[in-house]
Amino acid sequence: MTETNPDTPLSRIAKAMQDIDFAMLSTHAEGGAIGGRPMSNNREVDYDGDSYYFTWEDCRMVNDIKRDPQIGLSLQGKTSLFGAPGIFIAVEGTADIVRDKAQFEKHWSKDLERWFEQGIDTEGLVMLHVRATRVAYWDGEDEGDIVVG
Repeated sequence: MTETNPDTPLSRIAKAMQDIDFAMLSTHAEGGAIGGRPMSNNREVDYDGDSYYFTWEDCRMVNDIKRDPQIGLSLQGKTSLFGAPGIFIAVEGTADIVRDKAQFEKHWSKDLERWFEQGIDTEGLVMLHVRATRVAYWDGEDEGDIVVG
């Protein structure tokens, strides 16, 4: 879902997400547990319901997604859109594992070389493409749910 009106809830959330460094990505781990880990939130991207995260193919998170692609993202920002102390965002969606270097290039940020020294040519690199199905937010007294898709 792409919204062009800057006053829509998703557009306002996208603006708030540009000030958030990290998201917590949660997966369904083996045995029914929930596994969470911090992921870099690329603040250079305008959020439209899709987000992209780089990781290692052989990590537990990728194995979780191979079993069950349903994920959750949690974000907390210091900057509220309405003057409150902060904003909280919860995203529900599905994740695909991308291995295409051409796609890597479209979403690569130089800051990622901190973790992946050979850039998009790093051995074992994959990208997670998260497609939101629902976004909930709490921003002071304002809160809402957005169905995406």
